[in-house]
Amino acid sequence: MKEYDLISIGTGSAMSVVEAMIRENQKLKVAVIDKDEPGGICLTRGCIPSKLLLYPAELVRTAEKARTFGIDSEIKKIDFKKVMERMRNIIHGDIDKVRHGLSHSKNVDYYPQAAQFVAPYTLKVGDETITAKMIILGTGSKPAVPPIKGIEETGYLTSDTILNITELPKSIIIVGGGYIAAEYGHFLSSMGAQVTIIGRNPQFIPEEEPEVSALAQRELGKHVTIYVNHEVRETKLTSKGKKMVVAINRENGKTLELTADELLLATGRAPLSDLLHPEKGEIKTDSHGWIIVNDYLETSQPNVWALGDANGRQPFKHVANYEAAIVYYNAALKKNMKADYHAVPHAVFTYPEIAAVGLGEKEAVEKYGADKLLLGFYRYEDTAKGEAMDAKDYFVKVIVERGTMKILGAHIIGPHASILIHEIIPMMYTSEQSAEPIRDSMHIHPALSEVVDRAFRSLMPPEHYHHMIEDHYKLLP
Repeated sequence: MKEYDLISIGTGSAMSVVEAMIRENQKLKVAVIDKDEPGGICLTRGCIPSKLLLYPAELVRTAEKARTFGIDSEIKKIDFKKVMERMRNIIHGDIDKVRHGLSHSKNVDYYPQAAQFVAPYTLKVGDETITAKMIILGTGSKPAVPPIKGIEETGYLTSDTILNITELPKSIIIVGGGYIAAEYGHFLSSMGAQVTIIGRNPQFIPEEEPEVSALAQRELGKHVTIYVNHEVRETKLTSKGKKMVVAINRENGKTLELTADELLLATGRAPLSDLLHPEKGEIKTDSHGWIIVNDYLETSQPNVWALGDANGRQPFKHVANYEAAIVYYNAALKKNMKADYHAVPHAVFTYPEIAAVGLGEKEAVEKYGADKLLLGFYRYEDTAKGEAMDAKDYFVKVIVERGTMKILGAHIIGPHASILIHEIIPMMYTSEQSAEPIRDSMHIHPALSEVVDRAFRSLMPPEHYHHMIEDHYKLLP
């Protein structure tokens, strides 16, 4: 049996902990295990490859809109194969760099194999049995495959396997109505595919504010056919080799049958703990299989830590990076630092772009009460830059605590939403978490950032906000 100072399972954000500990102790001996290509899900088949695909999609939509401004633009051809090859070449180059670093580190034994616990602090990796008193679990996740009748016989793509295609399907049905569906629906439709999205939830992108989702559905719906509140019950192959999806309208029970050349499952992520056998390491999981951690990200087994997708808390790379820092402080430096998720931002790189941080209105009402809240709202088009961009109906919504001006949440839909949200995020990490510095600071005029400032200058009680949204902007479903 080989003994190590540290074992890390996963080569994504967990590597930040490994690297920091090696810098602290040059004699540290570490085992790094990853059954997949090294670099973690974000690099190998998640946020990085998908964004390499989504930027060309953004260029297509920008070129199309140029006609609004009197620019006679025309897209003569999209070389889909080149778009995919560029993505894969960049990703494979980065993967090779990670692999080289792992293979040539004097502190690291790299195991490109699956691992499973055989006892507490003890793992079987290939033919080796290894042990360490400290273990970091950054095992990631896998695409969730719902129990749809006929799905295996029909065949399907996932957010992992779609990265391997070389030909654009003429038509594709995406099962799922969340982030992944919204992003790949945007990408595939901009490349020229006929795209249909079927979501089970009554709300498209259900994680977002209802008015954000409604506008997103309306705008993306100009390029993609979107069905909500439909549950896919069965898939099958037609006599012509196409893929049929049978869905039930959850409101009225009517059957919907659609066919396409290809099928993409975008129904969320699932844990990988079944491969790890954490129970043999006396590590507890929840009913779904996510590894249970405490406020310090330590598992039920002392000195075994889980971060990122492995613990199932927040499936974002930036959260995994943050959690890696928490694990380092607690595991290596014994700081007893709690993980704080009060201001977790995210973005959806669809069309239009969406970004949010903190609480939604419903959560804020449940936590603080409606009478303690003020909501701010401002449209892009009511700023000089927004008008210049012809950015119609896009908006910023902010939620603050009445009296203190403490920022509780913010939600943006429109161009550069993922950038604009960063005017708000830093304020939520100050001790007061106040919006006052945003309102008191100068904003370049005319710049799009003015829409954030003006949202905080347009605060109103929730009932006034809803009256305005429903009667004037028709954004709520």
